[in-house]
Amino acid sequence: MGSPKPWLVVGAEPMLARVVRVVAKAVSPVVVVGKRGASYPPLPADIILGYDAVDDAGPLAGLATGFEMLANRCDAAFVASCDHPLLSVAFVRAVVERLGDEPAVVPMDGKRSYPLVAAYRLSVRSVLAEQLANGDLRVQEFARVCGARFVAVDELREADSSLDSLRNVNDQPSYEAVCRIAGE
Repeated sequence: MGSPKPWLVVGAEPMLARVVRVVAKAVSPVVVVGKRGASYPPLPADIILGYDAVDDAGPLAGLATGFEMLANRCDAAFVASCDHPLLSVAFVRAVVERLGDEPAVVPMDGKRSYPLVAAYRLSVRSVLAEQLANGDLRVQEFARVCGARFVAVDELREADSSLDSLRNVNDQPSYEAVCRIAGE
């Protein structure tokens, strides 16, 4: 795609900055976690930046670091990977509102779940640490093992009728698709 995902431009701003802007309108504080040594677009001063505590452990390492950074600040976190540039404030709020007393809420469309556009109680940190210690880096498995409530995406359509919040960028065609939807 020519650039690292955080720097891909969608709607006249880098994808990471766009996701952070949207999430910050729905929840606070906002923590961004990435690989140490990587380059990231400028972010607002109140954004907390952290780095994966475990190298090459994928999204689970980011979750573990982010959850630890939030531990004394709140009891739950909305998680979004930077490759969901069409995420909406209403969608974030809809997912968080469904958390209730659950350990996590993860959108699900049939057999596909979206554990990187979900809400988690920070009490699941020990489950995450154990999974990382066992070398299991599967985010889908973490959502299952932590006891997440899987919410049918149709339940979230009131917040995002097209469910564009769930679109992610993994290749050139998906990047071009989100750019078209964003009006570019």
